[in-house]
Amino acid sequence: MRICIVKTGPLTYSETFIGQRVRDLPAETTLIHNWPPWRAEASRWEKTLAGRAYYRALGLLRPRAYRRRIDEAYRKIFERERADVVLAEYGPTGLFVMGACRRLGLPLFVTFHGYDASRRNTLRRFGKEYPELFRQAAGIFAVSRVMRERLIEFGAPDERVHYVTTGANCELFDGADPASAPPLVVAAGRFVEKKAPHLTLEAFARVLRECPDARLRMIGQGPLLRRCRKLAARLSIAHAVTFTGSLPHEAVAAEMRRARLFVQHSVRAESGDSEGTPVSIQEAGAAGLPVVSTRHAGIPEVVVEGETGLLVDEGDVGGMARRMIRLLRDPAHAARLGEAGRRRVREHFSSSSCAERQLEIIERTLAARHAGQYQLR
Repeated sequence: MRICIVKTGPLTYSETFIGQRVRDLPAETTLIHNWPPWRAEASRWEKTLAGRAYYRALGLLRPRAYRRRIDEAYRKIFERERADVVLAEYGPTGLFVMGACRRLGLPLFVTFHGYDASRRNTLRRFGKEYPELFRQAAGIFAVSRVMRERLIEFGAPDERVHYVTTGANCELFDGADPASAPPLVVAAGRFVEKKAPHLTLEAFARVLRECPDARLRMIGQGPLLRRCRKLAARLSIAHAVTFTGSLPHEAVAAEMRRARLFVQHSVRAESGDSEGTPVSIQEAGAAGLPVVSTRHAGIPEVVVEGETGLLVDEGDVGGMARRMIRLLRDPAHAARLGEAGRRRVREHFSSSSCAERQLEIIERTLAARHAGQYQLR
């Protein structure tokens, strides 16, 4: 089976899960991530400033003509790659490829990851087209059960919406030993509102009053990074906090192996933006770290409270601080939670098993289609 995995635009440092899925799917996969889709084969004129300005204007003034141009570009790509199946990463990407899939009779599967099912401006821009996408898609993947229910509320057919997370690379991230680790807390994720890094810093400031030798390393970058650096200075904790910036996947794994625990204070942003199931939390579990996080989106599906980690309500800075202090003062307890988390992620959230489940659903759907039980709409 030849599967074209499509994402609009280049992969960002935080989208390692897409590259991992390309590697893990037990099928012949090709990743398509040019945007606009004709960019790789664009004419010399299209690469000029005038050409780019023309297409920007076309998208604004004649959106139907622009969409036809996109349809034609994807049609050529899918024919060139001899695709059997198209897997779109994010809901809006599904909208951009569904015309080409319809013309070629290709089964289309779409994975929703978070913002595409929650952020209000995204829903205002694309939400009116989602029902058409739901009618055409052979299958829809949601990375949390909460998101699955939300997509069904939007009109997606219950029988076509499947809960499959992205998973974690268990071999890469294995190796943490909280029992012998120093009092080091690690956080990894983009510095954006829904990950609330400022609340993590406020909680850690309270931790330092009780555990002055504790240290926090925050991995990632984003629009809130500068604000967080200033906040650390204002809270007088800059000496105990390191902002590493974005790191290669292997370096993130090494950071986790050195830590006592992992922390992430995910919240619903003012824009409505919410998590799916954060990959970094699955990776922390794979490493063998206990997780201190929030009861948000798919996090409680990975972190079993009191068994693999400790959870608080969104915005509960004091509660997060108390739970970090508990694990910093009790390395043996941290190790027990971390080992249970490692077992849970290996059993339910390894990237390879999640990819196998996704392919199994694709194959089962296509078999039903060939048997006449499913018709492309």
